[in-house]
Formats: sequence, C-alpha cells, structure tokens
Amino acid sequence: MGVNKFKETTESPLKDDKEGFIKIDPKAEKEQINKLKNWRKKRNKSKCIQALKKLKELASQNKNIMEVSIECAHAGVTTGEWTDTLRKIYGEYRAATGVGKTSKIEKRAHKKINERINKLSLKLKRRVKLLVGKPGLDGHSSGAEQISVAARDAGMEVVYQGIRLTPEQIVNTAIEESVHMIALSILSGSHLSLTKETIRLLNKNKISNIPLVVGGIIPEEDEKKMLNLGVSRIYTPKNYDINSIMSDFANILEKHYL
Repeated sequence: MGVNKFKETTESPLKDDKEGFIKIDPKAEKEQINKLKNWRKKRNKSKCIQALKKLKELASQNKNIMEVSIECAHAGVTTGEWTDTLRKIYGEYRAATGVGKTSKIEKRAHKKINERINKLSLKLKRRVKLLVGKPGLDGHSSGAEQISVAARDAGMEVVYQGIRLTPEQIVNTAIEESVHMIALSILSGSHLSLTKETIRLLNKNKISNIPLVVGGIIPEEDEKKMLNLGVSRIYTPKNYDINSIMSDFANILEKHYL
C-alpha cells in the first residue's frame, strides 16, 4: 500500500490550488470584529452585566465558577469578556518559556560568534540585547525558545516573554528594555498583518531604527512584501541551521551598530 497502489494521498487542507499556502485574509479580522459588535448589540446587556458580576464575585471568593460560566454563555458573554473578568482576579498566566534550558548546540560552534558579540557589546558599552517576540494567536513556541537559548549562548542578553503577545506589547517591551534587535516568530499565517502593525508602531514610537527579523512559514511572495516593509531578514523552515542564524544576527547587528 502506498508503493504500487494508492500512491496519491488526499490533498492537504493547508494548500490551495493557486499558491500552495492558505494565508489569512486581512479582511477576516475586520469581519470577525464586526460580527462581534453585532452580537453585542443583539444580546441582553443587563443579563451579561449581571452574569459577569456574579462570575467576578465567585472567582474572588475562590468558589466553583462552572455554573456561573454556563450562565455567562447563555447570557451571550463573549470568551474575551469572560477571560478579562477572570484575569482581573487571578492575573495573567504565563507558561515557562523554556529559555532557561541548556542549549543543545555545541558551545565551540558559538565561539567566533561570541567573540563578535562581545566586541560589539564593548563598542555599545553594554551587552547586546535581543527581543524575541511571539505576536498573535500562535502557541508554537519551540522555535522562539531555540533562538532565545542560542542567542543567549552566543553572548546576547535575551528578552523573551512567551506566547500570544500583541504587537503593542512587543514594541513597548522594546522601548522599556532598550533592545538592539527584534526577532518575531509567527506561525499563525498572519505574518503580513502582524509585521505591518509592528513596523507601524515602531515608526510611531520613533524606534524604526531597530533591526527587525521575522521567522515563520512564509511564502516567497510574502517574503518580498515584508522585506519591502523594512524587515531586515526573513527565516523559513529551510533556515534550520541555528549557528548560521546566529552568525546572520551578528552580521545584521555589526552592519547596524559598528
């Protein structure tokens, strides 16, 4: 089976006839937001307020919130409103980033890169600082963690705050931490819209001089668009050599700051 009979498999649902990739339509976000607004207009507002109030009270008393959560659903409370209410009580959960793990990359392979980063750090009079960001609804964090660990081993100070961040949160962190470079990992298919928004915010905050690189499942035609937007470098699954990526990071930093 599969050798001389039934060789062809069912087409992947992730592919289409034209480009081989299913990409997120930029209109989809606006359409979904409009649907959400219409939903909120049609529902019983007072029932929602009462259900959320009850949810907040029970959560703050550390009581079972299953029944009231069902009441919230029947009242038309959105998932976002439900989680926002609980976030105010419990705080926001952030999973361990995995950046503290030991790198599997041989330290010897990092020696030359480490020397270059140290030289640049002396020039800057402080340690080179890299911000690794995971914007959007993307839970695939292993790639970002590998880059974070490799960059740390190469001699950089790394700022990585985990998954599901907004472009605004990432840019604010870049400002607060005074980073020298930003690396975004986007595997959700929304690479164009998230990159555009990040660059818009970098320009708005007058820090567009910070080099920005992006990694993800990105079609070639989108690579060109993103490079034209001002992205310094794009990494896709074909760029699997971590040492080469770290060397590339060093090249970008040296070109920008030396």
